[in-house]
Amino acid sequence: MPGINGIAWFEIGTDDTAAAERFYGDVFGWTVAHDDAKSTDPAYQIITTGDAEGLRGGLFATKGKMPSYAVFTVLVEDVEAACRRVEEAGGRVQHGPVVNPVGVTFAHLLDPAGNHFKVFTPPSDGVSSR
Repeated sequence: MPGINGIAWFEIGTDDTAAAERFYGDVFGWTVAHDDAKSTDPAYQIITTGDAEGLRGGLFATKGKMPSYAVFTVLVEDVEAACRRVEEAGGRVQHGPVVNPVGVTFAHLLDPAGNHFKVFTPPSDGVSSR
């Protein structure tokens, strides 16, 4: 996993996960699979890239409840502190901080230009990477 303040994850949200899986597989050779050990949400799958460092991401089935998106996620020491710094620097907290069922703390943020990105910290046991 990359160090603090490094890009450690990415996520693609879409209401057509099969099309996204085909597209990214055809273009980049990425594979998609369920990760039952780490995810409690059947709408969430794991994307494995060809990155030698092992960068992985998530494919989330939005089920039409939100617009499609693709965002990068930065590993931070403290999500709440990162949210404060974002607001102080002219950005905005869009959603969060939230702790998911496996203990990952994350927030969706916007930079001053409105670009969406996420920050996260793994659970205290360090098991998950998202």
